[in-house]
Amino acid sequence: MAVYTKIDDAQLNGFLADYPIAPLKEARGIQAGVQNTNYLVTTQDAKYILTLYEDTETGVEAKDLPFFLGLMQHLAAADIQCPTPILRHDGALFGTLAGRPAALVSFREGRSVSTPQPKHCRAVGAALAQMHVAGEGFELSRVNGHAFAQWPDLFAQCAPRADEAVPELSQTIEVELQRIISQWPHDLPRGIIHADLFPDNVFFVNDQVSGLIDFYFACEDAYAYDLAIMLNAWCFEADINFNITKARALMAGYQSVRKLSPAEIQALPILASGAAMRFLLTRLYDWLHQKPEALVTPKNPTDYLRRLRFHKNVNSSADYGLES
Repeated sequence: MAVYTKIDDAQLNGFLADYPIAPLKEARGIQAGVQNTNYLVTTQDAKYILTLYEDTETGVEAKDLPFFLGLMQHLAAADIQCPTPILRHDGALFGTLAGRPAALVSFREGRSVSTPQPKHCRAVGAALAQMHVAGEGFELSRVNGHAFAQWPDLFAQCAPRADEAVPELSQTIEVELQRIISQWPHDLPRGIIHADLFPDNVFFVNDQVSGLIDFYFACEDAYAYDLAIMLNAWCFEADINFNITKARALMAGYQSVRKLSPAEIQALPILASGAAMRFLLTRLYDWLHQKPEALVTPKNPTDYLRRLRFHKNVNSSADYGLES
């Protein structure tokens, strides 16, 4: 990844003049992320993250910024460990920099973990449940742009070339899509979910969650689906073997804050299959449609195919460390 948009000191100082912050000391591009340009902004008394929302195929649309930034503001006010948008002098959540929508948010201390341990899984499970509870009072809503209803259309864009990634992948996805969609639950408790809480989107200090970041897939959907996304992201080892100790810790952490209903527990295997399918399809699409000039190397979709095969053979939620 690289910084998409470079800005000079004059542009930055002009932008920061609209904020109630101390004078600028330094701004450094952050070589991380996929969709947007990020800078670490250091003033005489604090650090901030400046994000420029790029007009790319996978970028954040300006119309969604009130939802994303408003959600972060709402969660931070409820003591959720997430960045807090800094309001401009005019009260706005974002402005314009270098011709792009741009926002300034507070800096969160901590580091992500590349190989989560059970203690990290328990801590982040509790943090996810706290976020779900805190989000219940948020007034804005946003439809999940990667919900199960969109998966067949996404697959149709990949099907003619899917076997280039993995032999017989097209047939496998077609069969699994039918299985997942036919069993998909429609009456589970729902509200605002993160939808992308991978390990690189969680910061820790002394093994405690210090920051949940990157809310740009947040939307309204089933809470248990958010947990299923995390089950895929946090509880498989590098060789894609499932670690039930981590899964038990994740579930225990979540339920220490918000108890899952019997219906949510029963639905977890199909939700986990669906979460694996969602990331298999989006990664497959990126893999097949990558551009030579792209700054981001697409992630290999086969890791999520192997996760999907695991979930297909799960007998019950007990296989994830939960009892029905």
